[in-house]
Amino acid sequence: MPPLKGKSIEKMGWVLADGKHNSFGEFKGKVLILDFYATWCGPCRDSIPHLVALQARHQDEVRVVGLNVGGEDDLERVPAFAHKFSIQYPLGQPDDDLVELLLSDSQAIPQTFVFDRRGILTKRFIGFGYDTGMQLDQVVESALQSSAD
Repeated sequence: MPPLKGKSIEKMGWVLADGKHNSFGEFKGKVLILDFYATWCGPCRDSIPHLVALQARHQDEVRVVGLNVGGEDDLERVPAFAHKFSIQYPLGQPDDDLVELLLSDSQAIPQTFVFDRRGILTKRFIGFGYDTGMQLDQVVESALQSSAD
């Protein structure tokens, strides 16, 4: 992740399907998982069931947010995609400055960022493979334990 160059990530965020804007700073006190995906991305599709289960397992302490970076044409596919994969966590479209900050050094997707309760990035995952789900669970558990103060 490149330096902020005077910008604050606290105000960066995403727009949900209902038009509401969420900002990063609203999630202090929760472990926040930002998942950048596209509906046409195979590894993204592989990761979704794990993220759905992770959110269900830790619903009071963890917030998963799916952020679509598949392009304008992909946005119309999101409702059917959410239904097909039983996604219960919020899906949105990231602000340009958030994309610029988090994805500037790699455009590969999925990219999943885990932030602890204080808003500090604890781990970034690029792609989704055989061990990724287990590693993601470990990072989340560690973030829950270390920032439970």
